[in-house]
Amino acid sequence: MTMIIASQHKMRNEEKGKVMDYKNKVISLTEALNLVKSNDIIVTGLGAAEAQLFMDNIHTVADRVKNVTITNCLSMCSGKFLNEEYKESFNIDGWFFSPLMRKAFKNGNIAFIPNHLHLAGKKRLAHVKPNIYVGSATLPDKHGFISLSCSNTYERRMIDEADIVILEINPNYPRTFGDVEIHYSEIDYLIEADYPVPTLPDVDSSEKDFVIGKYIADMINDGDCIQLGIGGIPNAVAASLKDKKDLGIHTEMMTSGMVDLVNLGVINGSKKTLHKGKIVCTFALGNQKLYDFMHDNPSVLVMDGHYVNDPDTIAKVDNMVSINTTIEVDLTGQCCSESIGPVQWSGTGGQADTAIGAQKAKNGRSFIALYSTAMVRNPKTGEKEEISKIVPMLKQGAIVSLSRNDVDFVVTEYGIAALRGTNTRERVERLIAIAHPKFRDELRKQALEVGLIYEK
Repeated sequence: MTMIIASQHKMRNEEKGKVMDYKNKVISLTEALNLVKSNDIIVTGLGAAEAQLFMDNIHTVADRVKNVTITNCLSMCSGKFLNEEYKESFNIDGWFFSPLMRKAFKNGNIAFIPNHLHLAGKKRLAHVKPNIYVGSATLPDKHGFISLSCSNTYERRMIDEADIVILEINPNYPRTFGDVEIHYSEIDYLIEADYPVPTLPDVDSSEKDFVIGKYIADMINDGDCIQLGIGGIPNAVAASLKDKKDLGIHTEMMTSGMVDLVNLGVINGSKKTLHKGKIVCTFALGNQKLYDFMHDNPSVLVMDGHYVNDPDTIAKVDNMVSINTTIEVDLTGQCCSESIGPVQWSGTGGQADTAIGAQKAKNGRSFIALYSTAMVRNPKTGEKEEISKIVPMLKQGAIVSLSRNDVDFVVTEYGIAALRGTNTRERVERLIAIAHPKFRDELRKQALEVGLIYEK
């Protein structure tokens, strides 16, 4: 095994810089799957950068391998390898859970990797090195360069460390720029693919979303630089920014809503203090319009997640505005954004990265948004009931994604609670003020009962 790996690395080095027929590296899907061995550690790309063919078919080798670890992030594939029947063959470690990962979690072979996104790849490599990296990419250009296309959150770092590198090259993937370009001579094997780039359906914003979006948009100034996520609230924020001017983008995720703002002339990056005139992201996921916009567009830079999401990098962007969502907030400001109690739901992602980085920036601001209530099923009656998402204490076992020390503005459909520099009594008062009116008296009573505040 050691001799094979050494030979592959030697071949990469000898070929680098040469112009040669990339077809020499093309193998079939079956040949690629045959490279998988028991106890291998496999890493695939984030979201749309995942190797769809390889991951959709890796379950077919389950009968001959054991204890293979698949490491993914926001997986978009069919997930057949997650089926309970394959749990002796595959372990799955995720940086960010997808719906299929949540559903299969009870099988016992799935685990979450706690992380801040800008350190996800670096810290993982300090723990384990991949035997195989497999991801998606564009076809080589006339100079032999492939673009990793939709993500470089951790992908290039894994390519540099993996024993074997396999890329599914696909004419449907947008050719992007930044630090995603890699010569095909540095890749061990290529699989020719022709599937469409995975998309996220556009989410319609609700009336509550637009109320929250307007609150946040009113605090965004012409010339600000923004970071947005996905979902109804971020989409509503984007829709509420159409009258702004000279906005910039420095974000972990590039979204479809950002393209609309570029086309309207709202986003041009002319006031940015870092990468002026450029849209900077570490991955992209959205609709086909997004991918068409990114293709061969030098104004879009897809860069290493360790750089883009580093709070110290974000701090260099004057007037930076971070906008994220959460599941539950306690009355001191702790945000649970990734779990339902102790049950992993999604992931920390870059929430802490961007919230902290934005507040370190000159004139920077950070917003955490959520609905004031949610409908949940009562475990005793089985009936759905409305509960407050602003609570005296987080649910038992809840994961704190953003500490109260790092929370700036909290927004619901009832207003904005400015928490920067406030004491705990002020936080209790301000957060109760943006809770649903029907829960405010009870929240105050509970705050007194648990000792968050005392009557004077």
